Amino acid sequence: MLGGLGGRKLGLLRTFTCLAVLVSLAQESYPSAAGSDRETFNYRKALPGYHYEFPRDHFAHPEFRTEWWYYTGNLRDAQGKRFGFELVFFRQGQRRGATQNQSAWRVDDLYLAHLALTDVDGKRFYDRQRLNRGGPGIAGADFARQRIWNGNWSSQWEGDKQTLEAVAEEFRFRLRLNALKPPVIHGTQGVSQKAPGEGQASYYVSFPRLEVTGEVWLDRSRREVRGTAWMDHEWSTHQLAENQVGWDWFSVQLDNGTELMVFELRRKDGSIDPYSSGTYIDREGRAHHLTRAEFSLTPGAQWKSPKTGAAYPVRWKIQVPAFGVSLEASVQLNQQELISTDNGGPTYWEGAVTYSGSSNGVGYLEMTGYDKRMHLE
Repeated sequence: MLGGLGGRKLGLLRTFTCLAVLVSLAQESYPSAAGSDRETFNYRKALPGYHYEFPRDHFAHPEFRTEWWYYTGNLRDAQGKRFGFELVFFRQGQRRGATQNQSAWRVDDLYLAHLALTDVDGKRFYDRQRLNRGGPGIAGADFARQRIWNGNWSSQWEGDKQTLEAVAEEFRFRLRLNALKPPVIHGTQGVSQKAPGEGQASYYVSFPRLEVTGEVWLDRSRREVRGTAWMDHEWSTHQLAENQVGWDWFSVQLDNGTELMVFELRRKDGSIDPYSSGTYIDREGRAHHLTRAEFSLTPGAQWKSPKTGAAYPVRWKIQVPAFGVSLEASVQLNQQELISTDNGGPTYWEGAVTYSGSSNGVGYLEMTGYDKRMHLE
């Protein structure tokens, strides 16, 4: 997942989308959020040499413009029925520094959240989003409270264990996550570089394998579920480069006990940006950085959205020769497109996938820029 200014950021895939949504919705819903404070404050850049400190770094970094916490996972109930889920919390800084406005409703940050459930066997996809200011405890990411939340959607931490709760009209879930591997820091020298230039990067941390147990309520029935999840956390300040139009991001959890994250940034001219990269995680939890030259992503069959007309690849080949990885990725439901309800916001595809080949496994795929270029301002 990326990060940046106006969508999710140049840091990683998800942040780009976040900022685009936040900027467009902020201008429409909270015009005062675009005040001069935001223009003059110098948010920090993501630079090499950052000293990570956990658990503190699992929570908010208000000195950076954009931040997100991204949960995706694959579940099965007692009858073997499969579900995919997504719960994402975004924060975008709007202003910092001294101010005469002491109201609890002052817009220092905007908080966006996305929630989705894929009923694979029932061939149904549900998605919701919400936007809030922090206000008097409405949304936030608080180290003291060990909590990340937006209304009644939340992630409550206890050490490396996390409990997710979310309620929507059609469904709700309560999921308990237990880390089977330690957090992984992506990139080199502590930063995930996304474009040339100082600070054109993000700090990017993942829990690559979380054991999940819990409950999903759907169709007026409660289902006990088990499975695995992947959690991304990224923070940064800068935006998507002008020549980058979108990206394809994969999380992979294989039955042989290894994991993989790879993403490609696509350029206007159809080429792949050399700052595309990835991470291979071995059975012992050791992370191995992958440069663009060390992996390949090859799109196959496409699905054309009847609502947007965008054509998304729904089958892919993934190769990482140095680690003997040769996989076929197949989406579990074509219709996992999250369509923007705002003209300025992004539409993107994100959903559950299955892997086969050198090993079998599950994961998630995100594709952006197929409907239109990811526009961040």
